[in-house]
Amino acid sequence: MTYFLIFAAFAAVTLAPRWGLIAQIRRWQVQRQRELTEDALKHLLDREQQGRHASPESLGGTLQLSPRRVMRLLEKMQAQNLVEVRGLELHLTAEGERWALQVVRAHRLWERYLADEARMPLNQIHEEAHRREHSLSQEEVDALESALGYPQTDPHGDPIPTREGTLAQTLAQPLTALQTDLPARIIHLEDEPAIAFEQILAAGLRLGQVIRLIEKTPQRCVLSDGENEYRLAPSVAANVHVLPLTQNEPAPDGLIPLWQLPHQQSAEIVLLDESVQGFTRRRFLDLGLTPGSKIQPELQNFFGDPRGYRVRGTLIALRREQAEQIKVKALGSREDSR
Repeated sequence: MTYFLIFAAFAAVTLAPRWGLIAQIRRWQVQRQRELTEDALKHLLDREQQGRHASPESLGGTLQLSPRRVMRLLEKMQAQNLVEVRGLELHLTAEGERWALQVVRAHRLWERYLADEARMPLNQIHEEAHRREHSLSQEEVDALESALGYPQTDPHGDPIPTREGTLAQTLAQPLTALQTDLPARIIHLEDEPAIAFEQILAAGLRLGQVIRLIEKTPQRCVLSDGENEYRLAPSVAANVHVLPLTQNEPAPDGLIPLWQLPHQQSAEIVLLDESVQGFTRRRFLDLGLTPGSKIQPELQNFFGDPRGYRVRGTLIALRREQAEQIKVKALGSREDSR
């Protein structure tokens, strides 16, 4: 009887269809295969975006796999119609590219969440996002994007692919290619290699910052934002990508933070500051604080903060730090707000 009970317990622990040891091993194997496939797709997509193609050798080096395991992985990916092998080159199929872009989308949305909501340091979010990107279904990725307010870029400035697989292109150029004394806006900070990214963060450079390159030599690049000077080695400066202001759309005249709008003065919301991301951005959108909406301060607090604003027929309260993040253009008269 005792042996029978021991055997029954062992069988239950090992063979239970949902939580038994064998079931757990199978789930781990499925998850591991998904991670390998998605990491391979990202490698192929990255190479193709650079204008070249991956090879079995580059794939093995990136994933740290032996040649035999690389060939087994490629055979499975070919069976799924994700990749084509042409001689020594690996090419994504249409389905492979679609899947790869969705992995990139999940990764960059996770980075947005980790930076904006979890307040994780920027030099740590890449690895954590890579760990989490394989765990979400399509529906869960959609829900994350919605909760974050449909952000357009990740914390490094990289565009986030849409659900349909569209990836926006930018005209950014490395800081080292910028003409001296030409104003430009930082729109991307490359996070690899990590040591260069850490030097950029330590220098205090950030997305959206307007700078001028005032000196460029083989030994150093010196730039200024009008108040501070930043000195970077050319190899590090090449990871700072900028858009010359002459190529950017001109900023609308007369923009002021909502907080500075006089009492009872009507205005039109023009944009939300780039710093408004994540759940805060979603909350602003849910309150009707969207570009094009008309807004007017109506209630004053004796202490000045918070303040009441009328938007879309509803009275809402915003603290000063929130209202500073909303840029508006004052309208000439009350009739303009109708």
